[in-house]
Amino acid sequence: MSSSPAVAVAVRPRARLPHPVAFTAVAVIFVLFMAASSVPSPLYVVYQQEWGFSSMTLTVVFAVYVLGLIASLLVVGALSDHVGRRPVLAAAIVGEAVSLVLFLVAGDVSALFAARVVQGVATGAAMSVLGATLVDLNPSHAPGRAGVISSVAPTSGLALGALGCGALVQFAPAPTHLVYALLLAGMVVALLLTAGLPETSARRPGALASLTPRLGVPARLRPDLFALVPILISSWALGGLYLSLGPSVAAGLFGLSNHLVGGLVVTLLCGTGALTSLVLRAAPVGVVLQAGAALLATGMGITLAGVLADLVALAVAGTVVSGIGFGASALASFGTLARLAAPAERGELFAVVYVVSYLAFSIPAVIAGFAATSAGLRPTAIVYGFAVGGLAVLAVIAQSVRAARR
Repeated sequence: MSSSPAVAVAVRPRARLPHPVAFTAVAVIFVLFMAASSVPSPLYVVYQQEWGFSSMTLTVVFAVYVLGLIASLLVVGALSDHVGRRPVLAAAIVGEAVSLVLFLVAGDVSALFAARVVQGVATGAAMSVLGATLVDLNPSHAPGRAGVISSVAPTSGLALGALGCGALVQFAPAPTHLVYALLLAGMVVALLLTAGLPETSARRPGALASLTPRLGVPARLRPDLFALVPILISSWALGGLYLSLGPSVAAGLFGLSNHLVGGLVVTLLCGTGALTSLVLRAAPVGVVLQAGAALLATGMGITLAGVLADLVALAVAGTVVSGIGFGASALASFGTLARLAAPAERGELFAVVYVVSYLAFSIPAVIAGFAATSAGLRPTAIVYGFAVGGLAVLAVIAQSVRAARR
């Protein structure tokens, strides 16, 4: 008789976090991952000074991160739809922790390459499962909340990571080590939170088959996704420019060598985007999409005018306007997909969206890095800006056509 309570305790299911708390925890983990991904941006200038590599090498370091991320999305993007959200998220957190250790011990460019590849793989695994989990846990009384968080978390995380790292590099000791140690501690907390998350995706057959790299979107979702592609490309191409070359542009073209300013360049774009997503969360999706595309084009035009006239204030104003367009575009895009996708489609659909986004994020930035080395930073920034502005105009046209057909 005395052993029965012990048996009852032994077989009692592990307590899980209530759904509202779990939703908040997943949002925090999302922000943490994106903050970690943007932290190297203000440090690139430091690494260049210490190790003496070119802008071309810098953008290749940036690119290998994105290649790892895209490969991860292609391979494991749909895995959580089969084995559950928690195991995939836990593995991604462990991978991110490994990358942070590699950053801590990095002493040359090859080590930086290795750290960024591992970080890209871990981030890719995390992004699709985090987006899907947010939709799974979305409160019934606020059906659009997951879409808002899916747009706010990446942009706010990128902003916080860049700004926090810039401040630490400028004012704290051990600039290339302290920030990674702090993030590593955050990943330990994230792993503990993941252990308490409720599982929101039932296991189903096909896990091994899902690892075959592919991009698949249900036929019924394709028209809506295709209409979003121009705005995804234009907004994420802009983000790629700021995260890869933004601090270098600030230092090389405007003479702003303060590392905090380098972080602020990214924060102006991404932080403004995050605030915009929060402010516009209740606005009609169609209106937000149109406004986002128009503001991207307008902001890029103002920024180009600032670069051409060597006016910092004008470039800053253009960045803020572009940031508003960036946030509006992300909010409407992810809000649309979050409402349309069924539970078993979410992991794979978010993987497709992030693949498109990060291809736009990386390929133009890599081309810009090569161009900056051979042709110079100023003409590269100008041509890139015109290209992004043109894509934003195409996005306005695409959304107008889609609205007319509806």
